[in-house]
Amino acid sequence: MNPVPVSLPFADRSEAGRRLAERVRPFAVNDPLVLALPRGGVPVGAELALRLDADFDVLMVRKIGLPGHPELGVGAVAEDGHVLYDDLALARLHVPRQALSDTVAAERDELDRRRRVYRGERPPPRIAGRDCVVVDDGVATGGTARAALRMVRQAGPARVVLAVPVASPEAVALLREEADALVVLSAPDNFRAVGEWYRDFGQLSDDHVTAILAENAHTRPRSGGTRGVRVRAGRVHLDGDLTVPDALRGAVVMAAGEGRADERWRSVASVLQRAGYATLLVDLLTEEERSSGSSDTGADALGARLGAALTWLRGAEETADEPLGVLASGEAAASALVTAARHPRDVAAVVAHGGRIDMAEESLPDVRAPVLVLLEGEDSFLRELGEWARARMGGPTDLRVVSGAERLLQDSHEWRRVAAEALDWFDRHLDAGPR
Repeated sequence: MNPVPVSLPFADRSEAGRRLAERVRPFAVNDPLVLALPRGGVPVGAELALRLDADFDVLMVRKIGLPGHPELGVGAVAEDGHVLYDDLALARLHVPRQALSDTVAAERDELDRRRRVYRGERPPPRIAGRDCVVVDDGVATGGTARAALRMVRQAGPARVVLAVPVASPEAVALLREEADALVVLSAPDNFRAVGEWYRDFGQLSDDHVTAILAENAHTRPRSGGTRGVRVRAGRVHLDGDLTVPDALRGAVVMAAGEGRADERWRSVASVLQRAGYATLLVDLLTEEERSSGSSDTGADALGARLGAALTWLRGAEETADEPLGVLASGEAAASALVTAARHPRDVAAVVAHGGRIDMAEESLPDVRAPVLVLLEGEDSFLRELGEWARARMGGPTDLRVVSGAERLLQDSHEWRRVAAEALDWFDRHLDAGPR
């Protein structure tokens, strides 16, 4: 997090949200969700969600003020009922936690009231597996924001981001370790109060908040179209593109050694999509690894990453109940077999196109899913390796030669053969595969 000079003060909260958008965009990739802290964070979050094409909701956390001095925060209570105390402040003030019991009870009651007013019977948003951006109009002490971040973290997001237009340097230091990314437009040394950094900092009522929520209820389409996603795989995040057709028959994770931007791979994906299969095109290497060539690119390492993408797809709302297939090509082909061996209950069918599938030697006996091996030519050595690998698999297999596949998307149009073979295999085996 590096605050940069910005023109202050902000005109109002909406302008602040607009100015946050470009700084937040790189961190809001995987099914993004903007969570605003009421009341002041709601107009900021509404503008941010609109520009990020992200889902939008409120996240309710209340500051615990010192009895007799409510403006002095000594803790926070979250929507899920958890209380976070600032024990250092309480020790400095010689105030025991027990002295705050009435205040905590009152703030919990207020949270319940606000939840009913703002959300009604609508359930809270799904957080698990998503890039979640927590937004407020500013941060003074950081106690409330810290409680909000910890509440979100407990729900299992892919990434937690805190985005605020302005914050005190002390709050920035406090919150740095609480979020995966911290986006603060300005952290002035002479910070005293959030309102000083806005020309219009009018107080917001519950009616204001509910009106903004109603006007800006922004939910991205759940079917059709393509959206970028980010999958956590161990210590790295994998970038991918998820496309979900309207009439859904199943889902396929696709990985190619050349990466998801390869036009040949996207053409194959489009054939599957038109047939009713959701596709997740995923890069098994990060941009840094691809440019430096420093990654461990063995079948086991790539198989673990492909398995993480499969698990993500299984957990996605649109594809949670669909049969899953794996289609991998080139350097990623062997990883498809590693993934099938490690996830026998999820993988219903595999297509391995090109590459050295024998590199998955240790995993082959545990592969139970039906596997189609597509060779790119009549090379006898590669065919022998393919047949050798097939003989060691534990499930049904087939091997076919796709001649001319090395000239994909040139004049031969042979990419259609790869797509047709893969589609036929998934049509035959996904419906009967594990759910």
